[in-house]
Amino acid sequence: MKLFQKPKNLMITFRLKIRSMIDCMLGNTYDYFLCFYPTHSGYVIQKLIKRLVNKLNFDDHNIQKIKNIDKNSIVVYVGKNKRMMDFLYYHTKLKALDLPYPQIGFDFRFFFLLPVKRLLQIFVCHLDYFFHHFHFKDAYSTGYATKELLNGRSGFVCLIEEEDFHNRFIKSTPDPLFRLIELQKTIDKPVMLIPESIIYVTKPMRKDPTLTDILFGTHEKPGLIKRFYTILRYPKKIRVELANHVNLKEFINRPEIEQLDSEFQAHRLRSHLVKILNRQRKSITGPVLKSRQEITEDILTRKSLREFLAQYALENNLTLQKTHKKAAGYIKEIAANYNLQVINFLNWLLTWVFKNIFEDLVLDQEEINRMRESSTKAPLILVPCHKSHLDYLLLPYVMFRNNMPCPHIAAGKNLSFWPLGPLFRRCGAFFLRRTFKGAPLYTKIFAAYLEKLLYEGFNIKIFIEGGRSRTGKLLAPKPGGLAMLINAYNSGACDDLYFVPVFIGYDHVLEEDAYLKEIEGGKKSPETLKGLINARKFLKKKYGKVYMKFNEPISIKDYIQNKNVNFSKISKEEYIQFVKTFGYKLINAINTNAVATPHGIIASAVLNCSKNSFAKNQMIARVNTYMSILTFMKAEVTDALLINPDNALNAVINDFISRNFIELADEDDKDITENTIFIVKNNKRAILDYYKNSVISFFVHFAYTAVAILEIDRFQFSSSDLVARYRFLEKMFTDEFFFDEETTYEENISTSIKWFVNEGIIVPDSDEPDMFRITSQGLRKLKWVAAFLVPFFESYKTTLLYFEKYKPKKHKGKERVKKIHSLGTKLYKAKIITFKESLSQINYKNAANYFTKNGVAGSQDHAQIEYFKNILDRLILLLTS
Repeated sequence: MKLFQKPKNLMITFRLKIRSMIDCMLGNTYDYFLCFYPTHSGYVIQKLIKRLVNKLNFDDHNIQKIKNIDKNSIVVYVGKNKRMMDFLYYHTKLKALDLPYPQIGFDFRFFFLLPVKRLLQIFVCHLDYFFHHFHFKDAYSTGYATKELLNGRSGFVCLIEEEDFHNRFIKSTPDPLFRLIELQKTIDKPVMLIPESIIYVTKPMRKDPTLTDILFGTHEKPGLIKRFYTILRYPKKIRVELANHVNLKEFINRPEIEQLDSEFQAHRLRSHLVKILNRQRKSITGPVLKSRQEITEDILTRKSLREFLAQYALENNLTLQKTHKKAAGYIKEIAANYNLQVINFLNWLLTWVFKNIFEDLVLDQEEINRMRESSTKAPLILVPCHKSHLDYLLLPYVMFRNNMPCPHIAAGKNLSFWPLGPLFRRCGAFFLRRTFKGAPLYTKIFAAYLEKLLYEGFNIKIFIEGGRSRTGKLLAPKPGGLAMLINAYNSGACDDLYFVPVFIGYDHVLEEDAYLKEIEGGKKSPETLKGLINARKFLKKKYGKVYMKFNEPISIKDYIQNKNVNFSKISKEEYIQFVKTFGYKLINAINTNAVATPHGIIASAVLNCSKNSFAKNQMIARVNTYMSILTFMKAEVTDALLINPDNALNAVINDFISRNFIELADEDDKDITENTIFIVKNNKRAILDYYKNSVISFFVHFAYTAVAILEIDRFQFSSSDLVARYRFLEKMFTDEFFFDEETTYEENISTSIKWFVNEGIIVPDSDEPDMFRITSQGLRKLKWVAAFLVPFFESYKTTLLYFEKYKPKKHKGKERVKKIHSLGTKLYKAKIITFKESLSQINYKNAANYFTKNGVAGSQDHAQIEYFKNILDRLILLLTS
């Protein structure tokens, strides 16, 4: 009996020893899985990973997105494709930044990255579990993964992987998203899903893969060799981006999601996250590139366009073949020919050029990030102001340098000359005629091309003013291009459009000499190859800084909903009015976001002096007044004005002297003091006016109010006394300074009065509410502020004198403007007109437009002419005496 008992005891002892060894190796837990990446892995592996990770940049806006998440949330990072490197990057980088970093890799197995001890623990743990339960341990069914997430660890999930899909669909293995949804339903704290992308190749995808794509992976899904090569060779080209988080609790509580069971909720969640990541990638790389020929064929073979072509041929007595040929010719005339090699070459060339001619390009990175966020939702319509030919190049350059695709650019046909035309086409430019009148087929083809660009997802840049501003201020918006874009949206080309108003400002505009010639009545020089060759002279000068500001993107979908507009129920006239109102909104947004430069402020102070000569202390007094308005309005000013305004303003004075805009009255003066006298060069006043107009939008409402106060001609008044004259001025100068539908006359007057009170120009009456009195110093400062309008008053007076002289329809369009300009020159020589800058063809055109709409067509409208002339004469005398 004892003989048989001894082996049994030995077996029990052996088992106990084995159990003791297992317990000693595993410690207090049996939770060992390959999907968990421990904080401390192998030293050599950690070193290598850190070295690779540190090569990739992680922008501040990504960090902020993580910091904005509630600290009590469960954080899970979501990648599109299953890549071990993505997990390791976020684990290492976020851990170093003390942010939630992933440790649980759903469907990952970190076999070769774990230390030997950890691998032994996993092996023993799972072997022991198998002997007890006759199947291997699973991180999901055992509740390990959810338990670790509840304990504060972060996870990492991938959405698309062939093997994982096969296991879920065929073998019915657990879906991580399903587990997360089930977890969310049992807890109060939200699960935050953060979609992430590491984009190794920022070039757009080609429709047809190349041999390199086949061997080493595509741009979207590069192979291991391609990824490591890019990290080691071109780390700065790699983009790491996080999208805005998805709150899982809110997602499953959506009405259309809540009614589904967890399995189908997981399917919808996966589709939603993939869509977010696709849009995020598209916002950086741009849409899939199609050839110009392929886009042409797609447009011309559309059923709706084919029907239009057939109808057009019938109505115009043309064969269908000739009509098709004509349509194909228009596409060839219009379409861009996007080419990455040319864009990369121009990136190198423009970097060299801009470094040579500009001191700096001033940008706000947060604004660019905000714009990029919007581009993940819908195509962007970039709407910059247009002050220079360089605008065509600067905006695409900035976007390309900030890892966004170059937009397609609507450019005038005048720029399609060789060799610039073919070059611009390859950079995304498409060309349009100055007018579409009398060309219904061309109009239809152009509209179809715009629709195609938006359907493909390209961003588009349009110049809402139609052409470059020769005056420094923005021009009235042209509704044609906007109407076509909104039509394309209404036709279903895209789900939404985000309009981005963009301010581009220059310390010194390159074309100022040409503008001076054109403003004073000279003919515009056409763009030619000879002009391009002569442009090399610009490389020998410095033009100061360039300022670029991106406004809050405006969703056309939201704008239409807020206006409660139903396009199917409004007339054509109402639609055009809607487009015009939206155009003014964009123009006002650009003005609101403008940057005030020291050149603009000094030019304002110089020209607003009533005489052609002034002392420095007189100019500085005006400068201080204008700076006070800018501070009150919290306007954006240049860094130079913020850091050391005195130095910035003195530098501009010296610059104006060197450029012969102003000169010292006494040439023997070596040092400029407060009492130094300057003389304004008469032939340069128009250029100074250009720089003054670049900041005039900040002062217009104050100028209107100041004129209204001065015209009352008494020292006591109420704000209601100012409304009638303010309204008159705003309506008269609608094409000069535009209206803002979101603010009333009373609000603008109230804002102006607040500043006047702060500045001590007026004081509230202690006895009567809403009554004010002008102070002894206030009268002088009111004239300084109102002086911005004097050249416009003189331009409008000249236009009235033209109408007084000629019968209706005597001259039209450009011919009429030339006649007004000729009359203005005579009046200036006769000293009836004081300011040379009032001899502006743009002002004359706007004035003629206003007066013809308000009952003045010619000499027979004597009563209306006298009415307006009396007002203008009174205001001019009031401000210049």
